[in-house]
Amino acid sequence: MLNQVIEQFDLEFQSIQEVDDSHSSTVYKCRLVNGENVYLKIPFTKLKYQRELEAYEILLGRALIPEMLDYWSGNEESPGAFLLSELKGEPLTTEVSPKAAFQVGVLHASLHTVQPAEKEKLMGIKNEFPNWSLFVERQFLSFAEDVKDVLDKNLYDRAIKKFADMKEQLPGPDGPSFVHMDFRPANIIIQREEVVGVIDFESVRFGATEIDFTKLYRDFLSRDTAFYRAYQDGYTSIRPIIDLEAVLPFYLFTDAFNSIGWCKRRGIEKHALFFEENTAILKEILT
Repeated sequence: MLNQVIEQFDLEFQSIQEVDDSHSSTVYKCRLVNGENVYLKIPFTKLKYQRELEAYEILLGRALIPEMLDYWSGNEESPGAFLLSELKGEPLTTEVSPKAAFQVGVLHASLHTVQPAEKEKLMGIKNEFPNWSLFVERQFLSFAEDVKDVLDKNLYDRAIKKFADMKEQLPGPDGPSFVHMDFRPANIIIQREEVVGVIDFESVRFGATEIDFTKLYRDFLSRDTAFYRAYQDGYTSIRPIIDLEAVLPFYLFTDAFNSIGWCKRRGIEKHALFFEENTAILKEILT
């Protein structure tokens, strides 16, 4: 498939290296003969391809994203592929200053200001906001089928009851907004304390903003109160932010539960560490 994609884009490469930490697509970093780096991205499914294509069209000029240099709509053997420019930098880490966290807030809010166009018909990105509560429940119950096979029955039963109890306490959803659904440090690129952009749009939706804070809080904002404050300052410089304390417990819980189901689907052995991390989070919440 890789050779087929390379032929479609008609480029000559010095080297090609597969990128780690890409879970919903196969991504290659490619060095061209002129010394420039580009990325080849091959989504796992046609739906993920379509979401990514529409996201680049929607976000062009509205948020910091890579440039889509070319794309291929695929064939019976391949869902399609993208040729993307390089965002020069490294994934966000906790080694940065609050200045970077402020910019992450600005970037995140810029995504959330994007709303669905009334007359625009999209094939990949769905507007889940009108039935948001059902969307969240549908996702949870879908992963529950997988979680049931790998979690202690008592823990599983408590999780099911916890979901129903917490869901009843949620405030009304904030939206409809463009939500990334995987807004985490690995997908946020910075260079010398400057945020240069966000990548990976194969899971995007229009929905409620509250689901989009979870992974960033889990992996970054919760590590330093200065990050948390600076991020909120950056975010509110663009748009108002919801009461995160009212929604984060529920979405941290559902994210841990759903991630356990994701590990079951993709292979427990391959994702053992991620499985253990989320099982530990779930147990802590339930106790």
